[in-house]
Amino acid sequence: MTSEARIAYNSVLNLPPIARTRRNHGFEHATLHILSRRNPSLRLAGHSDPGGFWVIGDVSLEEVQAALNEALQRLHAGESNLAVHPNCGTNYVTSGVLASMAALAAMFGAGRRFQDKLWRLPFAVTLATLALIASQPLGRLVQERVTTSGELDTMRVVKISPSRRGKVNAFRVSTQS
Repeated sequence: MTSEARIAYNSVLNLPPIARTRRNHGFEHATLHILSRRNPSLRLAGHSDPGGFWVIGDVSLEEVQAALNEALQRLHAGESNLAVHPNCGTNYVTSGVLASMAALAAMFGAGRRFQDKLWRLPFAVTLATLALIASQPLGRLVQERVTTSGELDTMRVVKISPSRRGKVNAFRVSTQS
């Protein structure tokens, strides 16, 4: 990457709404890591935006508060690895994009007849599979460098708003930097 491209890339990532979303996304992941380690059978989800994030799952307000406190403390202590999560949507999107592009590339120039396309199908499946394998480390890298940040700066929790989503607890965590 040229120095000009790197400057533009960093400038975009440091735009206030994007930077806040990346920090909230990292904070969300750290919180989910801690909740999951305390209770490995939990099924949790999260969603981040510039104003904070959601924690969705069968947990209590007290559990969420304790996990938030620990996540803040550990991220401020330099445990930025907590900001990356194996079940992040970034991983799935990266996998989907790469597999789709590989399959499309395999089918390019296959001809107009259905039989021509059918003969290319094993090649498309092979390329898509290789793309899925390659996407595993790439999705993590995209999280680390683009969609999350483990450096929270002066971020703090200003409010936790519990609610229900059907039969599931949901907690809106509002943050401020």
